[in-house]
Amino acid sequence: MTQEDVLKLFEETSALLNGHFELRSGLHSNQFFQCALVLQYPRIAGQLCEALVEKMKDELKELEVDTVIAPAMGGITIGHDVARALGVRFIFVEKEDNKLVLRRFKIKPGERFVIAEDVVTRGGRVQETVDIVKENGGEVAAIGILVNRSGGKATFDAPLVSLLDIEPITYDPSDCPLCREGLELVHPGSK
Repeated sequence: MTQEDVLKLFEETSALLNGHFELRSGLHSNQFFQCALVLQYPRIAGQLCEALVEKMKDELKELEVDTVIAPAMGGITIGHDVARALGVRFIFVEKEDNKLVLRRFKIKPGERFVIAEDVVTRGGRVQETVDIVKENGGEVAAIGILVNRSGGKATFDAPLVSLLDIEPITYDPSDCPLCREGLELVHPGSK
């Protein structure tokens, strides 16, 4: 699946929004990838995650993993489908007191993980997930993302593979031309 194919699926499902958005990172942007809108179609979600797994297998010489882990909410569907495509267990981390924690599951020492996520701009939630895996004795073999909005700025200690690499324009809120134009600021992502 090419990047153009991925972008077309986002456009066809109205999952690529245009307007004035506040991203989870705190930055403002004129575009927002609302992955929930593309993931509401299970066959499309499955195609995207299978393509992501194939790309990870193509780009990484060795992809030996025991489990897929994802940050809730956005990564849950992706993590589940990536785990299904890999034939491994799936777990997730979730918010508690405004930070990600491992609540429902256990990580075995030496357990190897793929971290799955929908969209990355700065990579904060992925890094939190990496830290949780390591703190619990696990290892991160790879990170798989549907949309990498970071423009190469989000880097991790593990290989990062994404289906779509794109760098939409982002603005610091203190210097946002969309704010100056008086466009309504929308917070479409998960809380």
